[in-house]
Formats: sequence, structure tokens, C-alpha cells
Amino acid sequence: MPQQSAPRPTDLVVFGGTGDLSMRKLLPSLYLLDRDGHLDPRTRVIAVSRDGLTDADLRGKAEAAVQGHHAVRVPEPGVLRRFLDRLSHITVDVGGDPAGWADLAAALDPGRDRVFYLAVPPMISGAICRGLADAGLVTPDSRVVMEKPLGRDLASARAVNAEVGEIFTEEQTYRIDHYLGKETVQNLLVLRFANVFLEPLWNSRWIDHVQITAAETVGVGGRKGYYDTAGAMRDMVQNHLLQLLCLTAMEPPASYDREAVRDEKLKVLQALKPLTGEHVREDTVRGRYGRGDVQGTEVLGYLEEPGGPADSTTETYVALRAEIANWRWAGVPFYLRTGKRMDRARSEIVVRFRDVPHTIFPGAATGGGSLVIRLQPDEGIHLTMLAKAPGAGALRLRPVPLELSFADTFSTRSPEAYERLLMDVLAGDSTLFMRRDEVEAAWRWTDPVIAAWADLDLVPETYPAGSAGPAGADRLIGRTGRTWYEEEQPR
Repeated sequence: MPQQSAPRPTDLVVFGGTGDLSMRKLLPSLYLLDRDGHLDPRTRVIAVSRDGLTDADLRGKAEAAVQGHHAVRVPEPGVLRRFLDRLSHITVDVGGDPAGWADLAAALDPGRDRVFYLAVPPMISGAICRGLADAGLVTPDSRVVMEKPLGRDLASARAVNAEVGEIFTEEQTYRIDHYLGKETVQNLLVLRFANVFLEPLWNSRWIDHVQITAAETVGVGGRKGYYDTAGAMRDMVQNHLLQLLCLTAMEPPASYDREAVRDEKLKVLQALKPLTGEHVREDTVRGRYGRGDVQGTEVLGYLEEPGGPADSTTETYVALRAEIANWRWAGVPFYLRTGKRMDRARSEIVVRFRDVPHTIFPGAATGGGSLVIRLQPDEGIHLTMLAKAPGAGALRLRPVPLELSFADTFSTRSPEAYERLLMDVLAGDSTLFMRRDEVEAAWRWTDPVIAAWADLDLVPETYPAGSAGPAGADRLIGRTGRTWYEEEQPR
């Protein structure tokens, strides 16, 4: 992969800079980048909000956020002081008093690159970009970072993209999906395209099916108001899971170049067979968690969570069967699933190979094995194959793993996803960010599924919190004699 350029002096302006995302992810990640020498000494972080904080107020909140982050543990005092000195706060009321824009203009240095990070709901992204333009703050070296969800359907995504696109060019626009910043996701590209032994097997002749899972043990927490307008399909499938599918299924790009990689991802989205009408009833499952036990703690069901209607029909779980209509993948099902309040938290891609065409070991278990690419909690690659179990007598075959644990193999710490993506933004590298046509292609495939759920009145199936999900998901994959990967693993 190409080496990144040295960090440039940048004014990083975070709208929503005192909010949850900023405190949980952005500021701790920026501290870690500073600690590891990835920030230019002149780079500054300007948090923008309506809170009316002083710089000291912001630094106090940021210090607590950094100290409470799992990847930081004990901050280095000198680094922490240096990082906090980079921070300042500007009060801007978007659409209100214009004085805040003048204060922001006065704070920016004309000699630095400008990155505007919109850690805000997408419906106000256009207003922020217009405010920046009206205040004369957008320069040719400026970049804008947009968080998902980019709209709630194709029409709203197009509207958001159009508003932002009036101010920032496509080359200046970075649509972030934090899953693409994970080390294992990037290693998926290396695994596929830097190792010659896999490519001859990476097709419908040798692969039986693919499973992509993103499971969480947490519920919606205090986000029910937002989540009830989104659901698992909009919140996870339309972006995270489809992006993982694209990286798994894409053709080799001509080079590790941002447009070459994104061109190939787009082709996968365009080749997805539409799921409409009765196909939605047959090939998708909606679920919603009820009361249950999650790792020893009794938790509420989704309908009992505060902050939203008690008669909601929103799903917290989705499983579906997708197919890619091209020469490489014709006939290979891709099973996608995601859910909250599951029995264990994990994100993984499982590639199941076909059985051997003829076994010479009568009565012995056979199978083509599995390649498991683990994104979390323990990043790594796990290959299962059959081997003879030791001992005399009858020949016994047993699945055995070949394991690559990133933590055990590499001495360096794996960066957090937001660390890598923020570093890419500061370096001007958009390879791991979504292009506008990718986002819209994903919505074009997702929208008919959501519409069919409403037309067919498919109510979410309740599953106990702390379980593996609704029974319908097992029926979905079981119709063809397949099983979900965790059913073969010790719990």
C-alpha cells in the first residue's frame, strides 16, 4: 500500500464538538494520533457547538474523555497537556446569530489546511456547509467529513449529497464508515490481493456461501428516539454490512488507488439482485429484542426502553440472503445479519468453502473448511481445515484451526478505526471513504426491502435479549441445510 504523506498543519473544526461522538471517539483518537506522532505540531482542534463553553471547559471535558477511553488507559502527562493545548471552543448557532461564524473565521489560520468534521445529524449538514461558504471559510484545500446515516432513504441521501455538493467537490468530501478503518478490513484486501493461493478459490466454484455478522450485546440505550426512526436496516445494513460485502466480493482493482478501489465496490452494489415483494418475505428476517439476560444482567426489551413509542415496529435485528449477479459469484448466497442485545459481541466475515467433490475417507466427517476474518473483538484471521486426529485404529478427521491473531503476531498496537480514518482525512486520502454513487447505490438496493416490509406488514419477531437472535434467522439459512457459524463453535 502507498505510504502516507507526512502530516500537514491543519485546523480541524468539529461541528458537534462537545457531543457524544466527539467525546467517545474523535477526541480520544486524536489524542492517540498525537501521542504516536501523527499530528503536525501546528495542528489545532476547534470544537464548535451551541454550548457556550470556554476553552477551559472544553479541555476539562476532553481530559475526562481521554482518560476514560479503553485504548488510552493512563495518558502520558506531557502528551495530554500538549494535546489539550491544541483544543479550543467556538460557539456557533447554525441558522441563528451570525456572530459565531465571524468568531470561527477569526480563529482559523489561512496557512493551514481546513477539515470540517460534521459530527451532527445529516439534516443540518447542508446548513453548516452553506454557513461556511457564506462566511468565506471554504478554501481549495478544505475537506468536509460526513458521518452516517447519510439520509434515511435514497431521496434524502441525494438531497444531503446535493446540498453539500453545492459547496464541496466530491474530491473534498469524505463520507465516513468506521468499519472501513478497522485493521482487519484493510487486511482483507491484502489477504485477497497479495496472496496468490487464495484468488483461484475466490469464486462460486469453490465457495459455498459467505456470512457477514455484526452483533452487539448493547441495546439502544439513550438513542431510542433516533433509533426508532432508523432501525437495524438503515443503521447497520445499508452502510456497514454492505461495505463489508463489497470488499469481500469486489474484483481486483488495477491499483490501490482511491478511485480504482471505489469503482470496484460500486460494481458489486450494482450487481446485487433486487429484493422486492415476496422475495423479501422469503429472504429477510426482522427481529426485535425483548426482555432477557445479557451476560448475567437482566435487561429491558426494546419496547420498554425509554425515549420512544411503546408500540414501535422498528427492528433491532436483520438477517437477509443476498446474491450478486455476476460471473464470479452467481449462485453463491451472502447471508448478512446484525442485531442488538445479542449473546456476544462480534463482527466477522465467514467464507465457507465447498465440500471436497469426492471423499476417500468413508464414514469420516468431511468439509471444505472456513476462512473467518474477525473484525472484533479480537482482530485476526482464522482458517479451519480437516486433519487426522492422533491415535491408532479408525481414521478420525477433526476440524483444526490455523490462527493469525494480530495482537499476538505484531508487536505494535492496532489503531482504533477512527484513528486510521482521521489520519487519512488529515493526509487527504479518501480510499477508505464512501463515494456519493456508492451511498446512493446502497440505498437503491435497501429502499425496496424497507418498503416491502411495510407493504407486507412484516412485524419484527421478538427474540430474548442475550440470545443468538430470532428463530426466523435459523430458518432462513437452514432452508438449504446451512447453519450460522457460531452454532459450530463452543459458546
